[in-house]
Amino acid sequence: MSQNNAFRALDRQECLRLLAKVPVGRVVYTRQALPAVLPVNFSLDMDASVLLRTSAGSDLVRAVDGVVVAFEADEFHAATESGWSVVVTGRAQVITDPVEHERLSRTGPQSWMPVRDAVFIRIEAEMVTGREITGTLRQG
Repeated sequence: MSQNNAFRALDRQECLRLLAKVPVGRVVYTRQALPAVLPVNFSLDMDASVLLRTSAGSDLVRAVDGVVVAFEADEFHAATESGWSVVVTGRAQVITDPVEHERLSRTGPQSWMPVRDAVFIRIEAEMVTGREITGTLRQG
């Protein structure tokens, strides 16, 4: 049995700092009235929103455009039983402004998957929460 000896909530700035360190997270949304989770690579924009790049005709675009979603990223180390998890909750929006699209084509995330007719999805960082665990005590 494990007893947590170092669990703490993270403030918004700590959460954003940690998010900027990892390249992959998971977008949580609804698909056909059921919860869906999709691993994606991402980046943070200047306003702390989460940016995704995908194909214009993807199921993800149709499912998330204009709706509230969650985005989660984390990093854990089994050997030290430590790590963190951050969740961003907010409205997802496909970026349609040509100037913004051009800027993100240069500075935004590059998809690890082949992309056809690339679009960017912005997830507004309306609510940002996080947790860190720095180890556990083993009890027999």
